[in-house]
Amino acid sequence: MTNKIAERVSRVLFSAEQIRIRAHAIGEQIAVDYADGAAKDLQRRPPLLVCVLHGALVFMADLAREIPTEVEYDFISVSSYGNGTSPGAVRLVKDLERPIEGRDVLIVEDIVDTGYTIDYLRRGFAARRPASIRICSLIDKVARRETEVQVDYVGFPLEENAFIVGYGMDYQELYRNLPFIGVLKPEYIK
Repeated sequence: MTNKIAERVSRVLFSAEQIRIRAHAIGEQIAVDYADGAAKDLQRRPPLLVCVLHGALVFMADLAREIPTEVEYDFISVSSYGNGTSPGAVRLVKDLERPIEGRDVLIVEDIVDTGYTIDYLRRGFAARRPASIRICSLIDKVARRETEVQVDYVGFPLEENAFIVGYGMDYQELYRNLPFIGVLKPEYIK
């Protein structure tokens, strides 16, 4: 059976195998960076991975399995306002279920583009007094950056301003289930 939604992609930017290899490398680096003595959590709890729903779900599931040490995770959901509202306006849809005070927090995002969402999360989390905050993003879309943010772990930098889908990333809630990241054909963007 052919994959009908895959036919709507003009080209594959990052294959499932490329993503698997990068997730493994990032997972190994995270284990080193949060190893005993390197973590800042005074209670020595494992790092808390915070998945930004819905786009980062696929990446975080694979990433968590590639980290060869203990981790915990939680979920948060935010929404960017659009259609004439001020740029960068973000609202909280679903908050974390556990406190993060004193914890080493790693925010896991599918894509950082303008930077507004990750900046909103970093500032909001900082007010909760974690031991540390780091950012991990599968895609760092620097071509669209409007506010400066530091991404500590990057799967793939993306210089071009292409509309990408797959591996959790969507267009109108579709295409998240593609096993790769590709550029959506313009005729499928309304």
